[in-house]
Amino acid sequence: MLHGVRRRLEGAYERLLEREISGTPTHVAVIQDGNRRYAREQGEADTQGHRAGADTTEQVLRWCGDLGIEELTLYAFSTENFERPPDEQEALFDLITEKLRSFADREEVHDREVRIQAIGETHRLPDRVREAVAYADRRTAGYDDLRLNVALAYGGRAELLGVARDVARAAAAGDLDPETVDVAEVERRLTTGPTRAVDLIIRTGGDERTSNFLPWHANGNEAAVYFCAPYWPEFSRPDFLRALRTYQSRRESWRRTRARRAAALLAAVGDAELEEARCAVGRFRETTDEDPSSPLPADPAVDGD
Repeated sequence: MLHGVRRRLEGAYERLLEREISGTPTHVAVIQDGNRRYAREQGEADTQGHRAGADTTEQVLRWCGDLGIEELTLYAFSTENFERPPDEQEALFDLITEKLRSFADREEVHDREVRIQAIGETHRLPDRVREAVAYADRRTAGYDDLRLNVALAYGGRAELLGVARDVARAAAAGDLDPETVDVAEVERRLTTGPTRAVDLIIRTGGDERTSNFLPWHANGNEAAVYFCAPYWPEFSRPDFLRALRTYQSRRESWRRTRARRAAALLAAVGDAELEEARCAVGRFRETTDEDPSSPLPADPAVDGD
């Protein structure tokens, strides 16, 4: 009985969260932290935590599709993960290979027209992972309703360093004028990144840091960030909705800040601009008094009231 009451309360809370959300981000990026800690607390091997986390990934993809989110990027394997013990790496590579192929064949993925692709230095990955990446890419190449980016062998600093080296080589060869390098040029050379700027970063597992994840796409866009305590395998739909609510609050805060800045700007320059306008009209009137046929414009001091 108590279990049933709890489920009803949780359902009511979830519906309340849904009603509070009036807009969703276009692009959500997730740092899936806590898989190993979850497994250890369950008395299981680390690999079981990653498998449980893969189930959560499937759910989050479904939630994104239901809510109209257009792009989801998952931090599956960072460049720093190459420092983990070889046996753990191999287990992760096996799981990534299995899930990429499974996702690419899933009926729901094709019904929702999900485009699956990997971002990162995929050339550093074992053959079996690269083959799975290519398989998922081929199977979903014609879709674009929802993009799923799986960050593999990805590191934000490495990505930006690669762009810097690319620009330096082009400038040294005389193919690029350094003075012409702008945001568009950098983004054109970000070959390992997603397609859209990131609106919201979610990190599970309790740590409050973004761990070198999509610095250009997220920080440049001033992405909202939501940190939460549940491990990735425990991440629930209410947690996801709370993250979206954080994004919405941040967006509303941006609007209020812009409005305050605009009001401050008007207050700062308004009096000076108004006085300048009065002087200009006064001088014009003096001219028209000498030539009655000249048209007289409306007094901006009156029109602005």
